[in-house]
Amino acid sequence: MNRLRSNPWVVLMVLCTGFFMILVDTTVVNVAIPSIIDALNASLDQILWVVNAYMMIYAVLLITAGRLGDLYGQRNVMVVGMVIFVLASVFSGLSQDTNQLIAARVLQGVGGALLTPQTLAIMTNIFPPERRGTAFGVWGAVAGIATIVGPTLGGLIVTNWSWRWIFYINLPIGIVSLIATFLIVPSFRPGRVHHLDLPGIALASAGLFGIVFGLIEGQPYNWGAVWGWVTIPEVIAAGVLLLIGFVVWERKQVEPLIPLSLFADRNFSLMNVVVAAVAFSMLGLFLPIIIYLQSVLGMTALEAGMALLPLSILSMFAAPISGRLADRMGGKYILIIGLVLNAIGMGAIVLLATPHSTWSTFLVPLIVGGLGQGFVMAPMTAVAMRGISPRVAGAASGVFNTTRQMGAVIGSAAVGAVLEHQLASELRAQAIADSAKLPPEMRQGFVDALANAVSGGLEIGPRQSGGFQLPPGIPAQAAEQFRQLFHDVFINGFVAAMRPSLVVPILVILLAAAICLGIERKVANGRHPQKGEAPTG
Repeated sequence: MNRLRSNPWVVLMVLCTGFFMILVDTTVVNVAIPSIIDALNASLDQILWVVNAYMMIYAVLLITAGRLGDLYGQRNVMVVGMVIFVLASVFSGLSQDTNQLIAARVLQGVGGALLTPQTLAIMTNIFPPERRGTAFGVWGAVAGIATIVGPTLGGLIVTNWSWRWIFYINLPIGIVSLIATFLIVPSFRPGRVHHLDLPGIALASAGLFGIVFGLIEGQPYNWGAVWGWVTIPEVIAAGVLLLIGFVVWERKQVEPLIPLSLFADRNFSLMNVVVAAVAFSMLGLFLPIIIYLQSVLGMTALEAGMALLPLSILSMFAAPISGRLADRMGGKYILIIGLVLNAIGMGAIVLLATPHSTWSTFLVPLIVGGLGQGFVMAPMTAVAMRGISPRVAGAASGVFNTTRQMGAVIGSAAVGAVLEHQLASELRAQAIADSAKLPPEMRQGFVDALANAVSGGLEIGPRQSGGFQLPPGIPAQAAEQFRQLFHDVFINGFVAAMRPSLVVPILVILLAAAICLGIERKVANGRHPQKGEAPTG
């Protein structure tokens, strides 16, 4: 057992098991949403909270969780997080109403936040700087596998069993991972007694909560009042002010929650911007594409997940290769190439998407995009963490993961808002144009019915009506013509709206590539490379 514990690659496999469980659970729930709505008689707003409660708590606690690992030992905090996550998964499966499910998802967010930063921190402790790129490549490959397994496994479970099993599946995985963690993962203990910065935790948590809540709930509240006279922009502004207060407080602390000296490392600072941009782009891209595959092309959730397999598979295989290359020649240009390839692949999808496309239409773009995606995560993480001292690795990992999560939330909110705006405009224009196919006396009724469907919140899913209600008094023989015409308006309007929506995350990917030009080239000990030395930054 000591031999296994001393082998960093075996330890890495155990760390990746827990990380895999967290990532799968994040994606698998989205597939089960329709089944959960039916089983619990839930409203759409309640189901959104099932998803968003987890995301918010997870994002808010990552920084605190990373520092807890530095203070009390990464393995200890990881075990606590794993236990909480597994128990919360069981409670989620046993939930009898949405309030119970939301509460269980909050607990899952706590467990996931405690676990995630410890994986990167322990990897930083057990791998020397010159080998971390390869290790982070394996870590990235696991993320790629999780993106394959999540939607596919979720679709399989929901189709053949109950939605509750998407949560119960975490029990055996968690027990195996927990046993392996105790037996194999080494315990790194702090050399002296530390104290926890409680005011810093309060300021950081409240600030992050305000920003994340505002971004996630902005659209449902139409960016207006949320509690009495308090508006969503004011909630976000309060969050920003609290984070500014947090930075001021941290500058005066002997043992801060986030050692601000981390940001003196140029590469760490740059990679935090890049990881936010990458997360922004990934969530921003997948939101319209998943809706397009199901609502326009009529795929089921399982079919949509299978259609995206080339992206995940290429990413999975490319990640370890990019990690090894980053160890040998540095991550700067590998990262730039990966980001540009990803932008090219996603741009091709935008150009090729039509109301009548098939999965084969996007095969080559998804291969290119997946290759690019696989050449991003490992070099990006290696460049960010290479100059970080193991003493503050947990704090650095917490910051890095928080930045990633914030980028994802902002990307989802921003692209969702652009998509909604474009969709309302395009559907109205398409409705006016296509209403010419109807008798003159029916045209205005058709346009008004579609406008009501948009203002009421379109029901978008495979083969759904979109919430379109036939105008009163319409003759029976014209009803089918109305429905078909609405279907044509919807699919054409959505494709037209999707294109400008996807331009936003593609531009953000290219901006991230440009930022990577500023990466400082270093050797493993943090010095600038001297003549004859191989750079690793």
